Amino acid sequence: MKKINGSNLKKSKIIKKFPWGWLTTIAVIYAILVLSFVNNPATPKNLSYSEFYAILKDSPQKIKSVVKEETKMKLTGELADNTKFTVNIPENDPELLNLLRQNVKNFDVQQPGSFLPFLLQLLPVGLIIFFWWMMASRGEQIGNRIMTFGKIRAKVHSGKEEEKVTFKDVAGVEEAKEELTEVIDFLSDPKRFQKLGGKIPKGVLLVGPPGCGKTLIAKAVAGEAGVPFFSLSGSDFVEMFVGVGASRVRDLFEQGRRAAQSSGKGAIIFIDEIDAVGRLRFSGIGGGHDEREQTLNALLVEMDGFDTTYGLILIAATNRPDTLDPALLRPGRFDRNIVVNLPDIIGREAILKVHTRKLKLDTNVDMKSLASQTPGFSGADLANLCNEAALLAARGNKESIGMPDFEKSVERVLMGPEKKNRIMSKREKEITALHESGHSLLSLLLPEVNPLKKVSIIPRGLAGGYTFTPPIEDRHYWTKQELYAEITMMLGGRAAEEITIKDVTTGAQNDLETATNLARKMVCQFGMSDKLGNLTLGKREGLIFLGRDMAEEKNYSDVTARVIDEEIKKILDSAYGKAIELLTANIDKLRLLSNTLLEKEVMDGEAVKKLLGIERNDSIQQ
Repeated sequence: MKKINGSNLKKSKIIKKFPWGWLTTIAVIYAILVLSFVNNPATPKNLSYSEFYAILKDSPQKIKSVVKEETKMKLTGELADNTKFTVNIPENDPELLNLLRQNVKNFDVQQPGSFLPFLLQLLPVGLIIFFWWMMASRGEQIGNRIMTFGKIRAKVHSGKEEEKVTFKDVAGVEEAKEELTEVIDFLSDPKRFQKLGGKIPKGVLLVGPPGCGKTLIAKAVAGEAGVPFFSLSGSDFVEMFVGVGASRVRDLFEQGRRAAQSSGKGAIIFIDEIDAVGRLRFSGIGGGHDEREQTLNALLVEMDGFDTTYGLILIAATNRPDTLDPALLRPGRFDRNIVVNLPDIIGREAILKVHTRKLKLDTNVDMKSLASQTPGFSGADLANLCNEAALLAARGNKESIGMPDFEKSVERVLMGPEKKNRIMSKREKEITALHESGHSLLSLLLPEVNPLKKVSIIPRGLAGGYTFTPPIEDRHYWTKQELYAEITMMLGGRAAEEITIKDVTTGAQNDLETATNLARKMVCQFGMSDKLGNLTLGKREGLIFLGRDMAEEKNYSDVTARVIDEEIKKILDSAYGKAIELLTANIDKLRLLSNTLLEKEVMDGEAVKKLLGIERNDSIQQ
């Protein structure tokens, strides 16, 4: 028995419903009317050849006009009394034609008529048939679109095994997983919590920087929950028509309630980038937005009003919690705020293991060492890092991915690809080698700064060269002396230029900018100024919506501002003087390292220490 799929069955139904008989009858009748009346509005008088010839010869004034078509043996015309006539003529009658030319002033010969006028007359019928066909085949679909314009188009998780994401695929965010595991357990066995009087949380807000895994956690919840899961973005509520956003909010929660009831276990709604719809309502700054505020009001009402007995939970994600309306954040709407922050070294190691499951790795790949080289990397950065390492290994036609591939990909992600083909003069290479040698030497002479990992004079990204000094462990606190030493190391390149070539270049532009920003933080944020003491200057919780440049509010006098500038300059001058002092005392090592870099271009930290004979203990302090 032949199997008919859904699309073929739908087409067959449409064909059966189509009124072929009526449309055919209408088309035939219309064609007959067009042929009979349109081109011939009045029936002309049919004259015999002898009658017409006698009139033409004896009384030509009775003939007003005559027209002959080239391919027809017929004349049409009009008499003086406005009577239209036709007459059949022989195929070859030159005498008749001569009389017509001589006796009839309005005699014309026309080209044979085309079929185009007839087609134009049939055009209305064709349009009617086409419109009828469209209404029959797609009318139901078009009608549904019109009627569902205010409906939300949320993605419902399919639950297919090949698409399923679980908590095994999420690493580095153990606290968030624990919080959400509790929500899933509540949906699976609510009585265990309700027997002590506990209530299911209505909303969970995931907060954290971009790329930290907020959306991935939500997908894992979908895979673990085993309940209907609605996924959409905050921008799905935004529409140019007034009232559509609020209507979609109401429809979303209505769908969620129905799904929760039908499943018997509850349902989860996930809204990504909720700041697109939940932003602070008009407060006199930057103007209001009535449609967005109506949508937010509808969201507030639904979150405050939906019954927890349905087991409906809202999970939302944002990286801008400062822009959200306070009414949205209060308990009773979002009962839990879960911070998904940048992973620590243990979390990065776990994330790397997750992303390298399907990669073919060498036995020498050390995930712990790699995690220590990537402080500040998010989960998305680490995923990109693993992919870059795989691409580098494939480019080199390797059978597996080695540790050097991962180390190169770290530098590639941080600073961009190497520019080996960039043309540099001998003079510029010497200056670059001296500059980077100054940074590298100070990183070995100053015990407070991060150890040297690698130094290169090959341009990479926007930098002419680089000195790579990653931390060997995650740090949360820095002492004043450590920050001072960091600034000293940053100014080592400029100091090396001044000592060796007795001049300075533009190569230190980024070093100066970074050092100045760090010195300003020491004075204004960390209270590390001798003259100003334990003060925090500059209010950083400024007015949102006005941009980053206006985010810091000045809360100090002009006199204090002058003292701030003096203290910043004092820190920078003191650090620069320390850099000059150390490099001058080790000028031979500076020149040796510079000359070696000119020859090798790239050196790792161990090779630099061995070359200069400097020993430094860089083990992790427990």
